[in-house]
Amino acid sequence: MATDPSYNRRTFFKDSILSVAKAAQEFTKHVDAKPEPAAPAPRTDWLRPPGAVEEALFLERCTKCGDCLKACEPGALVCHPQDGTPIIFADQSPCLLCDDLPCITACATDALLPVDRIHDVRMGMATVSQRLCTAGQGCHACVSKCPTDALAMDFGELRLRIAPEACVGCGICESVCKTVNDHVAIRVVPARQLAERNP
Repeated sequence: MATDPSYNRRTFFKDSILSVAKAAQEFTKHVDAKPEPAAPAPRTDWLRPPGAVEEALFLERCTKCGDCLKACEPGALVCHPQDGTPIIFADQSPCLLCDDLPCITACATDALLPVDRIHDVRMGMATVSQRLCTAGQGCHACVSKCPTDALAMDFGELRLRIAPEACVGCGICESVCKTVNDHVAIRVVPARQLAERNP
């Protein structure tokens, strides 16, 4: 195989140096590049719709048909981003506890079961961070919006009280708190997480 007579030792060294310099430049670009932002962790604070059976049974029965989502006129029900089952993000659009609970009526697989009255719904339990709550400074917005009277102001201690037996976990208080305060003091713990804590 014939070699190019014009490609001598000097040219070889010159090409080698240019090649190393180019590689070093690419390496520097790679090192100085900003890292890709990490994908946000999937949220786990979602609620199941009213009337949802225990979580494992719900996942067996739910066919992800979307009928309950279509029946939810306020648009509180959305699809779970991973598995397509119906969920509620209380801080975005809480359950408004519609009079006839059309989401339950729309479910043909008994993943959502009828309830006798609104007070029998159990989507979760509201919890309050007294450190973040501004009730002591005069904010009672969540109390007046609670549809089951589960929230009350303790004027003796200037703090918010939650009656667990009355709370249905609809998330209206969390949504209201987010609207009127810089820091959300009320969060709803989903029913499935409560079950994990108290097996």
